[in-house]
Amino acid sequence: MDASGINLLEQLRTPALIVTNGQVSFANTAARTLLGGHIVGQDMRIAIRNPDAVAVILSDVGGTARVDGLSVGGSVWQVDCHVLANGERLVSLYDMSVPVSVARAHADFVANASHELRTPLAAILGYVETLQNPKAGADEATREKFLATIRHEALRIQALVGDLMSLSRIEAIKHEAPSDPVEMVALARETAGEFREGAQISVSANCETAVISGDRGQMAQVLRNLIDNALKYGKSGGAVSVTLEVADTGWLSIAVKDEGPGIPPEHLPRLTERFYRADTSRSRAAGGTGLGLSIVKHVVERHRGRFDITSRAGSGTTASIILPLRKP
Repeated sequence: MDASGINLLEQLRTPALIVTNGQVSFANTAARTLLGGHIVGQDMRIAIRNPDAVAVILSDVGGTARVDGLSVGGSVWQVDCHVLANGERLVSLYDMSVPVSVARAHADFVANASHELRTPLAAILGYVETLQNPKAGADEATREKFLATIRHEALRIQALVGDLMSLSRIEAIKHEAPSDPVEMVALARETAGEFREGAQISVSANCETAVISGDRGQMAQVLRNLIDNALKYGKSGGAVSVTLEVADTGWLSIAVKDEGPGIPPEHLPRLTERFYRADTSRSRAAGGTGLGLSIVKHVVERHRGRFDITSRAGSGTTASIILPLRKP
């Protein structure tokens, strides 16, 4: 490769190598940063210690060949090799760790969603088939019991589909920062008032108003999810407090605290993962879909805020949101 070609490769952010007679004759800055400056002049088989990648790079096959799953520097890389006219090889390395991670997450999401839908559907089909039996269907008590179960499972599917659609809509516009003025103190009181009579929910604030730039419907959903979680998994009959505080730094903090048994520390980092449950049996019994906190996280991130959960055994759980206030 001539000097102009070498100069062009040097400007690339993509790691690139020139291999001549099985040795690395050139490595641009990105490649030297990744693999080390010592690779220049080294045998290709030592510079990149992957048999599949080396086989492609040293082969006489023209055109472009690819090897997926090459581990370099702790990441997953893809190797592209192009045989040049003079027999030299132009080798490019592409970091595939993010696409691979996204693909794996999508596959896991589809598998989990299918499982979550399959379980209540199996129950519904089983009870319907039983009711179709003349003997079982003729007994009024049995029929009412089975119909109540069918309704419960159907509502569970409805809630799951609703949350899946919400998550899909949020992800579709997550890069679009919302701009409508939303008064959060009034919204918090309004949302708390939606819950069942007898629920002990208190709302307090250190200000009369706290206006953010946001999406009112999504922020109502965030508050609804957090309060609902606090009521479901907190102490039975216990109080739930919603506290709003405006800071001089221009941020609004919202904390939703329950009086429950708390969450073991090993579960805290994964609570916002889709379908992750700290207590599977309790969550399903309470009617949780496993998507509520994931929705909260995505909405808060869209509003350029931060979401955190803290908990101690026996001291309850606090879900905290920090949002930027709307500038005058």
